[in-house]
Amino acid sequence: MGLNSRIKSLIFAGCSILSIGALAGFASSKQNEKICEKVTIKIDNEYNNYFIGDKEVRGLLTREGERKLEGLSNENIDLKNLEKRIESHKFVRDAEVFKGLDGNIQVFVKQNRPIARIIRSDQDVYIDAEGNILPLSDRYTARVIPITKSALIQPTDKGFFKDSLGQSYLSLLQFIEKDEFWKAQLAQMHIDGKGKVSFLPQVGEHTIEFGKPVKVEEKFKKLAILYKQVLPTMGWERYKRVNVEYEDQIICE
Repeated sequence: MGLNSRIKSLIFAGCSILSIGALAGFASSKQNEKICEKVTIKIDNEYNNYFIGDKEVRGLLTREGERKLEGLSNENIDLKNLEKRIESHKFVRDAEVFKGLDGNIQVFVKQNRPIARIIRSDQDVYIDAEGNILPLSDRYTARVIPITKSALIQPTDKGFFKDSLGQSYLSLLQFIEKDEFWKAQLAQMHIDGKGKVSFLPQVGEHTIEFGKPVKVEEKFKKLAILYKQVLPTMGWERYKRVNVEYEDQIICE
């Protein structure tokens, strides 16, 4: 290719880039001039949680009706600010706010998911899968395992589930949450003053003495043997105490 041909190619490429840039700028300008006539809100209820509804989301978007989006031009709508406002709600994990080609605003909200509820005289809260503390809601009560705790254990709003010790209890709760059988069978969890865990089951009159939240999978495997091979034969009301705390043994009394 000769020098002149190369120069012509560069000039053509440069003109093409400038043209595309101009068209993009024109399209963006036209988009910004569009007026929002409608706000569409979609809330993800993947886990059948209903902690936040359209009314609450709309209130966050409009500062409780002080600044309605309908009637505003797109250039006067700050999408990032709207997302931050929605995500400030305790039960919102993530929010996306974007403009459609018609200039209308679309909102997608993903909710936080509690996996347990801590109940004691000085504290009644949910915790999510990351160990964050969530308040109770007037809208909805989640069906999650309740946890009672000894008064010797500090309230969890101090970051209990965030430190190395609390993480082991959180891992235990995450294991239960992911296992359909144990999630359905375990009716209540208790943490005593020594940090040992016990459970009350949905079926049976026994207490499950689990011990410290270590070797979680091994302990549940032992419990599974009891539930599948022993209790169906001996009877579900046969034992009052089942202990899987110690390695390689199950104590039933």
